[in-house]
Formats: sequence, structure tokens, C-alpha cells
Amino acid sequence: MIQGITEHLSTAVLLLDGGLRLTWMNPAAESLLALSLSRLDGQYLPDLLAGEDNIGEVLAKSRDALHPYTQREARLCIAGGEILTVDYTVTPLSADQLLLEMQPLDRLLRISREEALQSRQESMKILARGLAHEVKNPLGGIRGAAQLLERDLVDAPQLKEFTHIIIEEVDRLRDLVDSMLGPNRIRHDEPLNVHKVLERVRSLVLAEEPSVNIQRDYDPSLPELHGDEAQLIQAVLNIARNAVQALTESATPMPTLIMRTRARRQFTLGAQRHRLVCELSLTDNGPGIPSELHETLFYPMVSGRAEGSGLGLSIAQSILHQHRGLIECDSEPGRTEFRLLIPLEKRHD
Repeated sequence: MIQGITEHLSTAVLLLDGGLRLTWMNPAAESLLALSLSRLDGQYLPDLLAGEDNIGEVLAKSRDALHPYTQREARLCIAGGEILTVDYTVTPLSADQLLLEMQPLDRLLRISREEALQSRQESMKILARGLAHEVKNPLGGIRGAAQLLERDLVDAPQLKEFTHIIIEEVDRLRDLVDSMLGPNRIRHDEPLNVHKVLERVRSLVLAEEPSVNIQRDYDPSLPELHGDEAQLIQAVLNIARNAVQALTESATPMPTLIMRTRARRQFTLGAQRHRLVCELSLTDNGPGIPSELHETLFYPMVSGRAEGSGLGLSIAQSILHQHRGLIECDSEPGRTEFRLLIPLEKRHD
């Protein structure tokens, strides 16, 4: 009766014997641990949930003292090396039986983090649009005045060089302002193979910097996604070029960029849960991104390089938002990973 009820709970429920070996768990626990009861039955649970928080000590303490214990935001490592953040409570039912309840927090933390990121991105986009409007109006006046002045310099052709400079610089500033606003053409949705996108980027990057070792780790079972191939190539290329520039400028020994694709099931992006998501990751072994840039990495005009425009990542994130996805980044010295997450189901709107 009790087990029948717990099978419908979203909370992971596990039963352990006095030796801390698993005797039963509900479907939510199987989903959380990504393994079935038949595979884990009778196994010593602390070996299955290693990590920074020693769950074995808490379980043993609860068993010996016959006292319930609760741990908040515990980080546990499951099979395959994935780290889970959970709240868990262990309750001794008897000296020979423990009840373990685990509530995963990763989805809630991800929603909170992504909502904050999207809110900041939207605020920056509104600011950039207002700034673009205020800048482009006087630029148009300057360009028009330079053209009129050029027409009056019939008898002074040597001065036309200066009006040419004014017009060219105005056009450059206009293009820079347009770039701050991200992609400005309509997105064309069509079925596409994400590996074709990666191969195109790989060929472009190798043509520019053949010294970098680009490794491929593709999941051939990935289905086609619906999106704009040209825009996705631009997004991936912006990230790949940043990685290659970091590798070459830091003179990293054996510079390597790994392109990887995986399918993520029942994955949350923002507040929406998707049945299937394509995870495209670019990982390099460069010096890493300065910690002071982590929070503002995708803002326009933010760059870790003196000669960088700071628009590449902002444009890439805008493209992913148009595809209902987003870009995440983890970076430390010796390893920087950008993950592009794109829902695989077709958009209906």
C-alpha cells in the first residue's frame, strides 16, 4: 500500500536495510539516479552516492541513534560522474530499516539562474536598443553633412579625403551599433543536422588557425533540430573563435578544442521542461576566463581581450534565445566549456 502511493510521488524515496544496502526505491528515485532498482538492488548506498557530503556518515548516525536527520543542498555524485544537488531526509523506521527521501534542487537552481540571466539579457537588450537609437540619429546627420560638404569641394579634391574618412567612420560606427542589437534578419526555421553546423565551423576555424587540434565527440543518434542554419553557424563560430584566440594568445601547449554533442532528456530551460534537448559543447584547454567577467560574459561590449569588440558572445546568446535555448559557461584555468542548449522539438507559434 505504502509503496503503491510512493510510486506516484515526485520525491525520490529509497528503503535501506541495517547495512545501508538498497532494498527498494520508487520510480522518482530511479529517474534521479538514472539506474533501475534491478541494477541497484542490494548495493551499498554510500558507494552509489559519493561526493563532497558524506551521506554514509549521516545514514549510519541516523541508524545508530534512531533519530531522523535532514541535510540541505547536499552535493552527491551519482553513476557517470554527474553531480546532483539535493535536500534529503533519512528516517529510521527500525534498527534494520531506513527511509531516505531526496528532493532534487538542480532544476529549481537552474530555473532561478536562467531566469536571472535572461532578465539581465533583456535589460541589456533594452538599454542597447535605446542607445542605438540615440547614437544612429546624430550619425545620420554627420554622414549627410559630410556628403554635402564633399559636393562643395569640387575645387579642392585633396580635401575630399577627409570627407571620405568621416563617411567611412560613420558607417563603421553604424555597423557596430547594429551589431550590438544582435541578429537583425528574420530567422528561417528548417530541419538541420547539428553536426553539419559543427563541421562547417570546424573547417572555418582550421582554415584560420591550423595549429589548434580540434577533436570531435559526436552523438550520431541525435535527431534533426529545427532552426536557422546560418545563424547557428554564426553562434558556434563566435564561441569557437574566442576559444582559439585564447589558446593562441596564451601560447597554450598542445592547444585543443573539443566539439561534443549529446542528447539531454527531460531537461529544463528557463521555466519550461523539454522532452529532448540538444547539448552542443565547446571545451578548450586554455587559460580560462577571468573570474570578474563570469557574471557579465554575455553582455555587449564586454571582452577579456584589449582588441576584442565584446559582441561575439552577446550575439551568440541572442541567437540561442531566438531558438528557445541558451548558452552556459563553466571556466577555470586549463578548462573552459561553453554549452549550447537547444530544444529538439519543433516550435509551434
